[in-house]
Amino acid sequence: MKYDFDKVIDRRHTDALKIDYVPELWSRDDLIPLWVADMDFATPPFILDALKQRCEHPVLGYTCRARAWYEAIVRWQQIRYGWAISEEWLNFVSGIVPGIAFCIHCFTHPGDKVLIQTPVYHPYILVPKNNGRVVVENSLKIEDSILKNKAFPESYSAAAMTIDWEDFERKAEGCKLFLLCHPHNPGGRVWNREELVRMAEICRRKGVLVVSDEIHADLTLHGYKHIPFALSCEAAAQNSITFASPSKSFNMAGLTSSYAIIPNPNIRAQFATFLENSELNLGHLFSFISVAAAYSHGTEWLDQCLDYIQGNIEFVEWTLAREMPRICMIRPQASYLIFLDCRALGLTPEALVRFFVEEAHLALNEGAMFGKPGEGFMRLNVASPRSIIAQAMRQLKEAYDRRF
Repeated sequence: MKYDFDKVIDRRHTDALKIDYVPELWSRDDLIPLWVADMDFATPPFILDALKQRCEHPVLGYTCRARAWYEAIVRWQQIRYGWAISEEWLNFVSGIVPGIAFCIHCFTHPGDKVLIQTPVYHPYILVPKNNGRVVVENSLKIEDSILKNKAFPESYSAAAMTIDWEDFERKAEGCKLFLLCHPHNPGGRVWNREELVRMAEICRRKGVLVVSDEIHADLTLHGYKHIPFALSCEAAAQNSITFASPSKSFNMAGLTSSYAIIPNPNIRAQFATFLENSELNLGHLFSFISVAAAYSHGTEWLDQCLDYIQGNIEFVEWTLAREMPRICMIRPQASYLIFLDCRALGLTPEALVRFFVEEAHLALNEGAMFGKPGEGFMRLNVASPRSIIAQAMRQLKEAYDRRF
């Protein structure tokens, strides 16, 4: 079946955070919203059909986890990543950010250190701090050089983010948790096996439990391979909690359905007890149905979606290289999020935001929110119909030409 990703869907007045919250944040409603990490594509019909079918039954009572939920997750991880997991390794969490908060409360105490790699998805910074933990930053290296893209010879992209290993090993000392963003957000980096094993060995040696957020794994782009952290080596498997969800890849974030995979029985039991003591892992009717539908019927839809996203990324890359050479991008290896390198514009972080909002009329995430290494960057979401991305690039070019 051929799916239509060109269709423009009016999401206004649906309480969509990405759309209806724009006036609250920017005090204006004339911006193209390309910030919140969900898609403007229709949620796949097989998910909507599964929800509609269940709603035909007149009773929406208390729900247990469906067998289909377990079976679909196990099958998806095996087919997509070659990871043979057991059903007993699974537990439900309402979302990955809540899952990270649960881990902080379960495995650390106030005043304990939590390691992160900035620039990174901002809840990694906020959640530990808001719960009285000490955030330790291993800043990723962002090369100033630009690399020619072999697949797209007319364009240039900033080099991918890399790990400062000497700093990582030093910063890991005394930490209780390491929050790994895999693939990385906002940098779009897919960590390779060698990097994962090295992280796992350092954390095992220093007694640091790894929490691997793999919500963008299904969005790994062509030419790259996602390796689940726990599959990289035995040290990783026995010292980690993996969080995953189809919410990003199948555009169903509003259903708040994620899950934990924990191979180590002792870690698994401790986390399960924490969740059960406060009844945090009960889930809801639609969370189980939607996950089973996505993982059971979603391969063709996802493959077509990734092709379309790849086209949008290449379009942005080509446009920047040809028409706005002082803005380049870190080409994502996974996800529909592009980290735009605007440092050559010579603007302060505040002035950069004003340029995008007041002159280009675009609502993006400012790079500074992901930590100090993100200053001078803007995060662009390209999971929208091509016509919307093209209009956004036209507005950016007009603002760029007037100013630079």
